[in-house]
Amino acid sequence: MTRILLTNARIHTLDPRQPAAAALAIDEGRIIAVGATDALRDEFGSRFEVEDLHGRVLLPGLTDAHLHLQHYALALAMVDCDAATRAECLVRIAERAGATPPGAWIRGTGFNQNAWADGPGTAADLDAVAPHNPVYVTHKSLHSGWANHAALKLAGLTSATVDPPGGRLGRSPDGNLDGILYESAMDLVAAIIPRPSPQQLAEILRAALPKLWRVGLTGVHDFDRRDCFVALQMLHAAGDLKLRVLKSIPLEDLPLAVGLGLRTGFGDDMLRIGAVKAFMDGALGPQTAAMLEPYAGSTDDYGILLLDARQLFEQARLAAENGLSMAVHAIGDRAVRAVLDAYQQVRAYEHEHLAVLPGGFPAARLRHRIEHVQLIHPTDAGRLAALDIIASMQPLHATSDMRMADRYWGPRAELSYALAAQLHAGAHLVLGSDAPVESPNPFLGLHAAVTRRRADGSPGVQGWYPAQRLSLLQALQGFTTGPAYAAGMEDRLGKLAPGYLADLIVLETDPFRCDPHDLQHILPLRTMVGGEWVFCS
Repeated sequence: MTRILLTNARIHTLDPRQPAAAALAIDEGRIIAVGATDALRDEFGSRFEVEDLHGRVLLPGLTDAHLHLQHYALALAMVDCDAATRAECLVRIAERAGATPPGAWIRGTGFNQNAWADGPGTAADLDAVAPHNPVYVTHKSLHSGWANHAALKLAGLTSATVDPPGGRLGRSPDGNLDGILYESAMDLVAAIIPRPSPQQLAEILRAALPKLWRVGLTGVHDFDRRDCFVALQMLHAAGDLKLRVLKSIPLEDLPLAVGLGLRTGFGDDMLRIGAVKAFMDGALGPQTAAMLEPYAGSTDDYGILLLDARQLFEQARLAAENGLSMAVHAIGDRAVRAVLDAYQQVRAYEHEHLAVLPGGFPAARLRHRIEHVQLIHPTDAGRLAALDIIASMQPLHATSDMRMADRYWGPRAELSYALAAQLHAGAHLVLGSDAPVESPNPFLGLHAAVTRRRADGSPGVQGWYPAQRLSLLQALQGFTTGPAYAAGMEDRLGKLAPGYLADLIVLETDPFRCDPHDLQHILPLRTMVGGEWVFCS
């Protein structure tokens, strides 16, 4: 492995002991020295390959702390249904149908009926533009789907089909299926769509990696399932992964993980086991997030609570007893409260029964998380910090969802996507994108976190609920030191410091010196993972 000395740079190390430097030396994939250009050139210049960066900016590599890697990679080949109107979405599907053999599936992703002035779609709409193909489109939130009658027929779904546990089939006033599937009902169609083999998926993931490196990502916390894990292992075994992945375990596979003796942190610095992922509720877009009070404009719509606190505690207790941390999806305030109630019981159980876990690991090392925390009741706002629970949040959701949040949550939205509230309360904050729900570009996330504004500048200079804005340093920590802590890798990731892995990005623009609204336009010139340049523009 090449020994590299990077010189004449403006380095933001994110290491409070040495926040700025001009040069760093890399050997065997790790940083061995950080300091002044002349001093490091004198010490290492004769033995290392020297690269003069001519005043460009270096930052630690960025990590997306919540991403669906398989869904993202597959979505790159799907119809982009994130259109301004239903009509435009249908035009895009019609174009794909014109290039697709009869009988072959047409897949799309990203529709959001809440943003469509012409209203939500139906199965008949998809029939009209793709009369010879089964069509299935996933909502932007990934918590609902839209199918045509051909797809419903192939799945064996009729007006007589009973709603599955944890899900709902959309129906027209006459009781017939309208083509919309909510939560677990999505699986009824998704299960019959041909899936790529592990080898095919590995190649699909391989093709997606450069898109992540290009935006400065050197790591992700992935929340997809078994097929993705198999494909990632294949890439890793071939030496082609070159992206640090913390891999979750689906809740339904918890007994298997326990039986095999898997633990959080098992693996290496490139691919390792993370938390057990559970779902407490749905999402705001399809109004399936579980609420303490009804959605605005309704008297009886409280969303869907998939587990209660007792059920979650039993699963989390089993996980904790076996050295596995938990990561629980919770978006509505009722779901967040239920997760916190369960975690309160878990922490009490750990304190009483698990002072030392099997293998001698202290229970305090289990870094449980709540994913999203999109709406929290004021009385619960400080509980994540009090229970030492990581707040895993996505800044782009705030700017994408702000109008929808105002519409369905009303005044409650003041504590929605409340990044600053969690940080100021003392919670560990990690940031991500939830891609493909949002773009995985972390600079768009940084822009959203710092400005609370959309790309077009709306809703104004102060942003949406500006009290929840972060400083740039706080936001960067959410994509660097925060995810490193959540992964149990804070001793070697997230900073540019001696002994740390050489994951970094090179920028032309210094994010600490530019207008915050211009953060969205920054793209790295180069990306390094483990001392290897994986992307150069």
